[in-house]
Amino acid sequence: MNIPVDLKYSKDHEWIRIEGDVAYIGITDFAQSQLGDIVFVDVTTEGETLGQGDVFGTIEAVKTVSDAFMPMGGEVLEFNEALNDSPDAVNKDPYGAGWMIKIKVSDMSEMDSLLSAEDYAKLIG
Repeated sequence: MNIPVDLKYSKDHEWIRIEGDVAYIGITDFAQSQLGDIVFVDVTTEGETLGQGDVFGTIEAVKTVSDAFMPMGGEVLEFNEALNDSPDAVNKDPYGAGWMIKIKVSDMSEMDSLLSAEDYAKLIG
């Protein structure tokens, strides 16, 4: 299981990569493997400010639909439009081309409640 050490993780299986006051968010390799083949990513929250733990969108796989949660609060700046044509990028490259949203982080102290790669590895066993 791929768990990059330079990211932070939520207990809901989202990852976040902070770059200044902007962050990229997606779902983990573990999460995409549990969902199976992803066929659609729906994000209708672009332009909205959401809190930590709020739902920012849904991920539709062949057999299920799952909510995607904000690991940190902030304004949703951008949806990864490439996922409209290639939602399977989330399966193939969850930490790269499969990123879902870019946000402007509201409160950097929320990072303290997230998991390190080591702690996330323990969570998923």
